[in-house]
Amino acid sequence: MIRRPEVRVINPEGKQLGIYPIYQAIGLADELGLDLVEINPKANPPVCRIMDFGKFKYEQKKQANLARKRQKVIEVKEVKMRPKTDDHDFDFKVKHIQRFLEEGNKAKVTIRFRGREMAHPEMAAKILDRVFEAVKDMAVIEQPYRMEGRTMTMILAPGKSTSGAQQTQG
Repeated sequence: MIRRPEVRVINPEGKQLGIYPIYQAIGLADELGLDLVEINPKANPPVCRIMDFGKFKYEQKKQANLARKRQKVIEVKEVKMRPKTDDHDFDFKVKHIQRFLEEGNKAKVTIRFRGREMAHPEMAAKILDRVFEAVKDMAVIEQPYRMEGRTMTMILAPGKSTSGAQQTQG
């Protein structure tokens, strides 16, 4: 499919062979039982390489699959609480948060208000401070707590806490 009259040819080992007319370059590739593949069409003359194109595409696909397999997808796991969450329930939820952080995921702590509880957002702030105190050796605050409608949320990310400034929020 190469439409230029002359091309710069590179052999399978990567050594430059020179500039050949297109029919001669295709003949060289046929002699070796390989394909002539255009590598850089914008060069003058375009650069073509003699290679096994099917094998090349297979190797590219294999590398892409390997890269996709190696990448770590970080999920945000959510733990929901209420302003009047009891101590045992609180400890149970904190254990879940610790497990999420150990697995390398982020944890979103959500406190949902109902009815008149909205009048006391400081109760939820105390709970979120207690959560961070319980996991501060294994987590950093990625997003400090804030009100969003009837919920107060905070996002914790895995990692060591390096500054005391992250602990105090307002």
